[in-house]
Amino acid sequence: MLRYAAGTGIVDKTVEIVILAMVAAFLGLRLYSVLGRRAEHEERPVQPRFEPKGDAAPRPLAPEMPGTQTGPIPPRALVPGVTPVIERGLKEIAAADRRFDTLAFVDGAKGAYRMVLEAFWKGDKDALAQLCDPAVHAQFAEAIDARAAAGEQLDNRLVRIEEATIAAASYQAPVARITVRFLADIAAVTRNAEGQVIAGSLDDAVEARDMWTFSRNVSAEAPDWLLEETDEA
Repeated sequence: MLRYAAGTGIVDKTVEIVILAMVAAFLGLRLYSVLGRRAEHEERPVQPRFEPKGDAAPRPLAPEMPGTQTGPIPPRALVPGVTPVIERGLKEIAAADRRFDTLAFVDGAKGAYRMVLEAFWKGDKDALAQLCDPAVHAQFAEAIDARAAAGEQLDNRLVRIEEATIAAASYQAPVARITVRFLADIAAVTRNAEGQVIAGSLDDAVEARDMWTFSRNVSAEAPDWLLEETDEA
């Protein structure tokens, strides 16, 4: 009886070990299955939440913040129309100014375009002095004075900026220069001293094509870019 009892205990232990081994194997297979599917999911490229409509080109991703970027993103991948020559100029600017960002610059140029135009239309010389270099500011101020002497006022409105593309970029230490080509719709009206419309209409927008060059001394602490030159595109 003692032998039989001992044998039974050995059998029970063996069965218990086999059951535990089967449970462990089952859990191992489940874990492998889950990890395998997760790996496959991670390898699949993530689709953007919003797909572009029609023939519109997809908007490129903005560069990551410093410290998280895995590598420099070529400017031509960020802004359409960037040629190798322009790309080289942008890279030279970025090498001299670690704070420079191509997308941020284009967005800032759009804002500057609107602010300069609105300040000029209103005759705000102080605002223009903050946005333009002395030479350009002097030209705007002269035009404002001539308009005031004629008793005329501008009642213009920037309807939209259709395009803002980089047309040139260069760096000659310590000055960086970037030229932006703007395509915009502007509703323009000129009024006399009595407020009567003597030219233009707010109902019809006129297409404006401008080439503006912005410059910045990268050795200066202020991050501001100033309007250095204006021309028609």
